[in-house]
Amino acid sequence: MDIAYIPSPSTGVLHLGPLPLRGYAFCIIIGVFVAVWYGNKRWIARGGKAGTVADIAVWAVPFGLVGGRLYHVITDYQLYFSEGENWVDAFKIWEGGLGIWGAIALGAVGAWIGCRRRGIPLPAWADALAPAVAFAQAIGRWGNWFNQELYGKPTDLPWALKITEGTNREAGLYHPTFLYESLWCVGVAVLVIWADRRFKLGHGRAFALYVAAYCVGRGWIEYMRVDEAHHVLGLRLNVWTSIVVFVLAVTYIVISSRVRPGREEIVEPETAKVAKSEVAKPAAEAGGDDSAADGSEGGSDGTAQDPADGDEKTDADAESAKKG
Repeated sequence: MDIAYIPSPSTGVLHLGPLPLRGYAFCIIIGVFVAVWYGNKRWIARGGKAGTVADIAVWAVPFGLVGGRLYHVITDYQLYFSEGENWVDAFKIWEGGLGIWGAIALGAVGAWIGCRRRGIPLPAWADALAPAVAFAQAIGRWGNWFNQELYGKPTDLPWALKITEGTNREAGLYHPTFLYESLWCVGVAVLVIWADRRFKLGHGRAFALYVAAYCVGRGWIEYMRVDEAHHVLGLRLNVWTSIVVFVLAVTYIVISSRVRPGREEIVEPETAKVAKSEVAKPAAEAGGDDSAADGSEGGSDGTAQDPADGDEKTDADAESAKKG
């Protein structure tokens, strides 16, 4: 008898009249809003301008969605291009299927374009967004719960996930790997926030820490999953991806800390110019008042001068010229 378990929703779609509200898409949208909101707060704290994060997200988010979907379709092509499958389903993103590796990779390209247009260093922007992205992932993973997908091996633990009978799935109790990854992402976000405050991470190292920490969790969580996946040397493809990306992220942290230690002092040139002009303006006004006062009180040598002296000197010169 099953005493405790996590129930799955009876449906992943709620209909508001003729409008379908899909749980998977809803979780992704909420995650994006949270990432932009919190990323904006961190960007301002680093000396950036309010609204910049949202402006760049306009580029990063669409690129990230396309990249995430491409990675999923490419690595699980058999789900869409095998005999009996409909390739049109590859475009049905609302049914689930976003690869975080592709989302981060192509999302970074979109962010780079946005940063170039604003004259902002991409590493600084990425550092501000790092924990925000982790929080967004934590929220987005609940979309898998709505779709009853990406669960782990069978278990009788009290927090087991109850899966109902459906296409390509058997009813039973399984490890809620979506929940494991969601909680892990929250922990990664907290770690990055702490490390960033403690060590003043800059030049992309906070983002690299997020990537490395996420890879550690994704590796063991991926190993627990039972959904169909390609294997290389006995390990799932995403486990190998986690290992490779982890090594690259740690290598970047080590090299970057030696080549470019510390944190960027200026993250948004436009904001720095405004701040500089605000400081210079009072000084210029003060200097102008002093000059005016000096001119009214005397000459360049600081001595008092009667305005009439100039007229007397002119008359004397004229008289001298007549005598000559």
